[in-house]
Amino acid sequence: MNYQPAKPALIDPHGRAIRYLRVSVTDRCDLRCVYCMSEDMTFLPKKDLLSLEELDRVCSAFVAQGVRKLRITGGEPLVRRNVMGLFDSLGRHLKSGALEELTLTTNGTRLTAFAEQLKSAGVKRVNISLDSLDPGRFKTITRWGNHAEVMDGIRAAKAAGLHVKINTVAMRGVNEDELGDLVAWCGSEGFDLVFIETMPMGDIDGDRTSQYFPLSMVRADLEQRFTLDPIADNTGGPARYTRCAETGGRVGFITPMTHNFCESCNRVRLTCTGTLYMCLGQEDAADLRTPMRASATDELLTEAIKEAIGRKPKGHDFIIDRRHNRPAVSRHMSVTGG
Repeated sequence: MNYQPAKPALIDPHGRAIRYLRVSVTDRCDLRCVYCMSEDMTFLPKKDLLSLEELDRVCSAFVAQGVRKLRITGGEPLVRRNVMGLFDSLGRHLKSGALEELTLTTNGTRLTAFAEQLKSAGVKRVNISLDSLDPGRFKTITRWGNHAEVMDGIRAAKAAGLHVKINTVAMRGVNEDELGDLVAWCGSEGFDLVFIETMPMGDIDGDRTSQYFPLSMVRADLEQRFTLDPIADNTGGPARYTRCAETGGRVGFITPMTHNFCESCNRVRLTCTGTLYMCLGQEDAADLRTPMRASATDELLTEAIKEAIGRKPKGHDFIIDRRHNRPAVSRHMSVTGG
């Protein structure tokens, strides 16, 4: 008997079916990327985090309500102890047909160790953050990063048969001179490439306005070298894709600042403490940990999820505040989940 997917049970006030949950399993990371964190970060006490069993329970409650895609994020998710147990457990929803896709966003530092295990758990695609092909520049951007380690991880993911998407944050005066080289390299390796605008989230010990590089300008620069033809491909996320005629590869653009993607937003984000954010660029949130722990059954949890989706806003409030140089949202990206 074939599994019949659940009808959309989570419909927000604007008629959008919520089919996609991004889940942060930790706020910790083994890098300190300049656009994401301050170097001297204070992380959450481990006692505040949901257990892996609780994360599984919340994810499963969303799947029961029609969510079809789960993305595991961080911080860096692969630094969470025993995280593969969560992937293995969630894989049951892939086998049943209740879940279409289980994916991962990672900085690549630990993929050499985990790529084969991820594939065995049912993961088919991974998003890997890489902002430079130059080892010295990579070190500057990540503060602590080992470029060779990440490149080895990318190769391990490819060798394991995982489809690789490279995520690159475009930063003025930092990596703008090599964005074209990234297009060429990803095309030669068979990787998708997605460029992302700097987002005003959290105090990062620096002037965010100096980093901001509109992707409209990035695309115009790239089109001096490449032919980028718009295509209708959609992976369920906010990227708008093009096909590069010269390489055959897909090049996407995520533009929360210059052209937001709110009208088609089908996703919500769960933090590692059980807080649900209905919008990346808004502060409104819902506590799912309390109702989950209040009962051994999922009625209270499901009710809390539905109430939260009923508050999902139409769009975000991202803006680069050039007058006060302050983030539009106070929490760091690592807290919400990448």
